[in-house]
Amino acid sequence: MIIEKNKVVELTYELWVDKGDGNKEFKEKTTKENPLAFLFGAGNLLPLFEDNIEGKKIGDTFAFSIDPANGYGEYDSEHVAEIPRTIFVGQDNQQFEPKVGQQIPMQDNQGNHFMGLVKSVGAEKVTMDFNHPMAGFNLHFTGEIVGLREATTEELAHGHAHGPGGHHH
Repeated sequence: MIIEKNKVVELTYELWVDKGDGNKEFKEKTTKENPLAFLFGAGNLLPLFEDNIEGKKIGDTFAFSIDPANGYGEYDSEHVAEIPRTIFVGQDNQQFEPKVGQQIPMQDNQGNHFMGLVKSVGAEKVTMDFNHPMAGFNLHFTGEIVGLREATTEELAHGHAHGPGGHHH
């Protein structure tokens, strides 16, 4: 069996990033005990990630890079904004103090949800970065295919993998 549309893939990977200066920084990894499981071809991963593993089988390894344009986009300073401190209200309608480095779920006037990273906290304003955390990075993946099977009817209907290593309802 090979990786193709509507197969559930389990793989291990290590992700290293750089911003073009050649120095790589380790970001994350999965293991054989806790692999990444996903429904191939369902649009749940970066398209170029899937392109690089398509046709592989259990035991095959991979190593490839994805540039920002094909990953999470270039870093855009237009996605950094100053937000009035007065809008930081918790579920109990009490003011809360955002902390530098904290990721906070936000919502715009149209009801769109996104995450913002607190960059600085001033007396009146909070500077937040709404770029994807991997924006601007060259992504370097290495790994191994450790599992491969047919997707169930339920997985196909839901558009994602279920069970060990996948999504649980």
